[in-house]
Amino acid sequence: MDILDKTDRSILNLLQQNARLTIQEIGQQINLSKTPVHERIKRLEREGVIDRYVTILNKKKLGNLLMIYCQVTLDRQTRDAFADFEAAVRELPDVLECNRVSGNFDYLLKIVSRDMETYNYFYQEQLSIIPGTLHISSFFVMADIKNSTVIPVG
Repeated sequence: MDILDKTDRSILNLLQQNARLTIQEIGQQINLSKTPVHERIKRLEREGVIDRYVTILNKKKLGNLLMIYCQVTLDRQTRDAFADFEAAVRELPDVLECNRVSGNFDYLLKIVSRDMETYNYFYQEQLSIIPGTLHISSFFVMADIKNSTVIPVG
């Protein structure tokens, strides 16, 4: 069952583009008064459809940070090994995303680093020492072609 109607989807699309829109501005764009817009947003927050509001930073303005993707393979694929690795990764602020995946490796990590030297330190002193880590392959982003946080909601 789909819990989102057309109006909910419109609100979510607008908020994903600009979470700083006021309730009045959202209402003007979808032809709805402030009270129902406010009630819908609060319901979407309560139901967990809206998880949180964030600020997206410009990497270039912060010094053109290095973005790295890592494929990580564990030495064993057990519930405990996964849980231990995932708990360790959650504590690493350089790791922006960690996904357990199917295929020839266990995890795909998205990592941000100031530069190659900083990444090398992170790789040797934090990532590779996580117990159970068997193999890590690193891929360095050369150009951002598309970088979006917008999830299509129709």
